[in-house]
Amino acid sequence: MKYLCLAYYDPAKFAAMPPADVQALVSQCPALDAQLKASGRLKVSASLQGPDAVVNLRPHGGKPQVTDGPFAESKEMVGGFFMIEAADRDEAVRVASLHPAATLGEEAGWWIEMHPIGFFEQAAG
Repeated sequence: MKYLCLAYYDPAKFAAMPPADVQALVSQCPALDAQLKASGRLKVSASLQGPDAVVNLRPHGGKPQVTDGPFAESKEMVGGFFMIEAADRDEAVRVASLHPAATLGEEAGWWIEMHPIGFFEQAAG
């Protein structure tokens, strides 16, 4: 089963950190990311640009309505994502635990939300 893992952070907490602390935190990420890749379960990963770059599309009158900025009113933002494949939930948790947001950055509000990816089938017409 595949899992979409969303890595969240708190932009206000991150911005309040001294630059040296930010550097110390993010400098640990490459080694942890390498562990995740070495697990053989990582399918894709990427960092996302900040909230100023977010665009929303919502249906309105049969056409997409475009608005800027994140829709959810939350202090946390999705800062990255990755997709893993695992035999079950327990294995998925073990694999996702290799990601830096699972072990570092508590002071920056980092955390991971995991979504099993479900596929639906349409009945043949």
